[in-house]
Amino acid sequence: MRWILPLICALALVAQPAHATRTLAFFGDSLTAGYGVDIKEAFPSLIEARLKSQGLDWKVVNAGVSGDTTAAGLLRLDRLFKQRIDVLFLCLGANDGLRGLSVTEVETNLRAIVAKAKTKGSVVVLAGVQIPENYGADYRKQFDGIFLRVAREKKLVYMPFLLEGVAMKSELNQEDRIHPNAAGHRIVAENVWKVLEPVLKRR
Repeated sequence: MRWILPLICALALVAQPAHATRTLAFFGDSLTAGYGVDIKEAFPSLIEARLKSQGLDWKVVNAGVSGDTTAAGLLRLDRLFKQRIDVLFLCLGANDGLRGLSVTEVETNLRAIVAKAKTKGSVVVLAGVQIPENYGADYRKQFDGIFLRVAREKKLVYMPFLLEGVAMKSELNQEDRIHPNAAGHRIVAENVWKVLEPVLKRR
């Protein structure tokens, strides 16, 4: 009978998954939080559903807060990292741009967020945002340049524009023409998945 306990222990070890559940966090503003749609229709939830359907062992955290700027995001980052975050999908800056905040300040905040995430062992995926044309060509050009520059210098996986194929299309947005509707979120989720899939499968 002495062999029974070691055998049970061995079987238990075999039955365990090869790795513990990993965590993917979407860190952003109202675009991430799913403003104006059911939380299940927001793109982070659609990514979570896809992961589950493929049997991939990932926990998804929607850390989007409506109205958040890069400065506000930086202030709440420590709270997010009370748990282990394996991959951080970072999409902040839209509210900074809409408020015409300093490009230098936005870039400084993004760099600080990325640096802190990396010290915690996270892989960072950075999504760019764009602001409307009525903000002026010079400011728009400077603002757009932030995200590519940070991605290149910090060697991040980069998604040039979160709302690619969705922005300014009335049928894909709510009445404010800023926030995607459910159909718009489905397109965002498809685009995000193309960027995220290879990252998640390497972890």
